[in-house]
Amino acid sequence: MSDLPVIFHPDYVAPLPVGHRFPMPKFALLKDRLLKDGVITADQLYQPGAPSPEWLELVHRPDYVQAYQQGTLDPKLQRRIGLPWSAALVKRTCTAVGGTILTAKLALSRGLACNTAGGTHHAFPDYGAGFCIFNDLAIATRVLQQQGRVKRVLILDLDVHQGDGTAWIFRDDPSVFTFSMHCDANFPARKQTSDLDVPLPVGLEDDAYLRTLAQYVPDLLTQVKPDLVLYDAGADPHREDRLGKLALSNTGLYERDHWVLETCVAAGYPVACVIGGGYGDSMDDLIYRHSLLHRAAVEVFRRHRL
Repeated sequence: MSDLPVIFHPDYVAPLPVGHRFPMPKFALLKDRLLKDGVITADQLYQPGAPSPEWLELVHRPDYVQAYQQGTLDPKLQRRIGLPWSAALVKRTCTAVGGTILTAKLALSRGLACNTAGGTHHAFPDYGAGFCIFNDLAIATRVLQQQGRVKRVLILDLDVHQGDGTAWIFRDDPSVFTFSMHCDANFPARKQTSDLDVPLPVGLEDDAYLRTLAQYVPDLLTQVKPDLVLYDAGADPHREDRLGKLALSNTGLYERDHWVLETCVAAGYPVACVIGGGYGDSMDDLIYRHSLLHRAAVEVFRRHRL
């Protein structure tokens, strides 16, 4: 019980057609890389279960949940998601949501925890988009609020794409503060309004990115005083990301994650991390970029003896 909790399930991976641009194998490969490099041991792995339909429906419309799970979703809505339907993908989607819920619960008890999936922030209550089907960040927030584990939540979204679904879901809810720092000239074309949006110019590099981030997060923590921080640590601001348009290096990504986690934990705020987006021509390089979150989290966890 002295090491960082890391959440993984074999069902995080579901078959996709050959050549599909979504890098589905990365979730299992990330877990394997963390073990192989000695970042974590098998004893640190926690396996989630799938959430109940009632939990999904705290955020999503029952007819959408039912249609997706049964494979009867309107073909136009299915195409908007960008992933072909299968029973295995339903299981994968629900298990990943369960993983973020478990990550959040472990963060509350341990101070810091990391999922090896999650960050499906483009999902709205009645439709999915951008490879996102159910919004795990929103569902985890609602489940923990319903169970009385948290009142106020800060969603800190540093994926390169705006967290539009999350912003819309919590648009009139003062108990959840949504922060999104993203590339302005990127998906989605139509942005929603987060509680605080920080649009970034194409090609922004490490130093300017980190300076910009530091202008906001400490004040946000002081202002919001959250019971929990949900951190979407997308690896897609990396300069080699196929869908990113920013220009962070591996060092910049690591420094971003380490600074965010250190700032939150040192101030006494528990953090639940999800990996967010990441797309690359080299799967090995992409896996390493995602692993930087867990490497940073291990360092912060040990430093603070959580």
